[in-house]
Amino acid sequence: MNIRRMVLDVDKAITRPPIVDLVQLIERVPGVQAVNVTVTEIDIETVGTNVTVEGEGIDHAALLDAIERSGAVVNSIDQVVSGDRMIENVSRAR
Repeated sequence: MNIRRMVLDVDKAITRPPIVDLVQLIERVPGVQAVNVTVTEIDIETVGTNVTVEGEGIDHAALLDAIERSGAVVNSIDQVVSGDRMIENVSRAR
């Protein structure tokens, strides 16, 4: 499967790993060409982040493993885009 984008809900401790270190680990995953880590919330002990990766043929198992080896926790996989091209989400009226 040619995974082109994954969006993950990831929590990390306030002090470890530093966001820059987390990004460096993610960049080393086969197929990853770009990484965006955005802080979504902060509490006393944890930082909630939204992690978006894009590339060609992203190794999703290696991606999850890299994040977890860093000490962070993947709460959910919120988006996966796969195929020959990118398709953006189209909201439906309900």
